[in-house]
Amino acid sequence: MKRYTAVIIDDIEGARKILRSDLAQIAPEVEVIGEAESVMTGVKLLAKESPDILFLDIQMPDGDGFDLLEMLPEKPFKTIFTTASDEHALKAFRFSAVDYLLKPITQEDLHLAVGKAKIGKDSPQSLEVLQENIGKQIDKMERIILNTQEKIHVVRLRDIIRLESDINYTKFFLSSGQKVLVTKTLKEYDEMLSGNGFIRAHQSHLVNIDHIQEFVKADGGHINLSDGSYVPVSSRRKSAVIQALDNL
Repeated sequence: MKRYTAVIIDDIEGARKILRSDLAQIAPEVEVIGEAESVMTGVKLLAKESPDILFLDIQMPDGDGFDLLEMLPEKPFKTIFTTASDEHALKAFRFSAVDYLLKPITQEDLHLAVGKAKIGKDSPQSLEVLQENIGKQIDKMERIILNTQEKIHVVRLRDIIRLESDINYTKFFLSSGQKVLVTKTLKEYDEMLSGNGFIRAHQSHLVNIDHIQEFVKADGGHINLSDGSYVPVSSRRKSAVIQALDNL
């Protein structure tokens, strides 16, 4: 079994103790090689140690997790944020494709996060978008990370025309003509993008309201979009689509 190393940075000693204990139970291949309780002690620890995984609290007495990351010239590890943040902050994490664990941390969530952390290190783009989105209102986020097997795409919401379900995948159609296939369900993106100008027109389609050119009510109803495509509108969602257009 391959071995991994980890560092825990959290200002609450009890939280560090529980996390260390849970890791020993569910991920014995992960060895905790150090702990710190603040930004500055964390920076000093990471100057000496080079873990595979960093469990990082956001709010600490002398700053936050972003301050710590900015002080590091290199980040050869995978960061998993541990946070007690509200729904706004959690949506920022989802937009940015950055792993996080919501306190109190369940062993199931920890197991899933460790599994993802084994795949590779952080992308600078994801952390950049997270820092940008974390301070914004939920309905004012501007960019999203689309993580595919080949690339990490940083996409502005205004450039997304529509999303289409493909079983357990979602296909993004961009104003540039590019199509991006992501391994998340449309339901996940519906929850993420609600309030940011997107509306579920059909079980299989999520559309950017800014790219709607017309709503044709005949023949069951469909929406014509700025790229010349159209999507059907299901009967149960027709009133919501009309209301969204009336509010423009």
